Amino acid sequence: MSFPVNLNFGLFEISSHLVFETLAFVIGFRYYLILRKRQKDLLTSEERVWILIAVCVGALFFSRFIAVMEHIDLVNGDTPLLFYYSQKTIVGGLLGGLIAVEITKKILGIKVSSGDIMTYPLILGIMIGRVGCFLAGLEDGTYGIETNLWCGINFGDGIRRHPTQVYEILFLLVLWMFIRILENPAVTSIVSRKLLNETEVNYCLSNGLKFKIFLCNYLLFRFGIEFIKPVSQFYSIFSFIQISCLLGILYYVFLYLKWLKSKRPLSV
Repeated sequence: MSFPVNLNFGLFEISSHLVFETLAFVIGFRYYLILRKRQKDLLTSEERVWILIAVCVGALFFSRFIAVMEHIDLVNGDTPLLFYYSQKTIVGGLLGGLIAVEITKKILGIKVSSGDIMTYPLILGIMIGRVGCFLAGLEDGTYGIETNLWCGINFGDGIRRHPTQVYEILFLLVLWMFIRILENPAVTSIVSRKLLNETEVNYCLSNGLKFKIFLCNYLLFRFGIEFIKPVSQFYSIFSFIQISCLLGILYYVFLYLKWLKSKRPLSV
């Protein structure tokens, strides 16, 4: 296979990265609409619209902010504005969307969680997008460092590298299955009894917990995988993305400790 892998239509050549990035948004959003029809949304249509707007605005800003900070060494007065706009990262999009949604919920007085219904569409969208990242090869910048492992791939520069995009796809697939298993009331009851030392049964995942499990585990994964990527160190041995992941993880640790102290079950 020769990288980058693009789609050819006669005289026209289209970036596969652009195609799969577009498909990620379209298919992910379509999947969300299907789930919203099948499941009861705890938000009204008007509230959901405001939440979606908040997600888009927060993700648009923070995905680019964190990406630029990740490559702060390239920023200078001669750098075109297009560079700043073209840089983006999933971690920034997720954290930016989370921050914007929490602010919006405070303003609107929304007490229930809004992320559960977006969990699987987000996982699916990221997986599709990472296919495009893989096919883009060195142009995308999401590849890993040099490796002698059997899974190493030559992206066009003669060096066998970690296919970190493939690692992420496989991780998300396992995470998807793990969350689906946790949605089984019998499994959740066992987990709840272990954590709270209770004897009650018939628990189910509480509102918002599915999204928290997804985002916390994804941030943990991204924090670890960045160690085998050729990224710039922002502070000590950490990149700016890793620092962002740590802040997100600490936020969820705080929520977990708060939940443990409350002694509430995992049911709504």
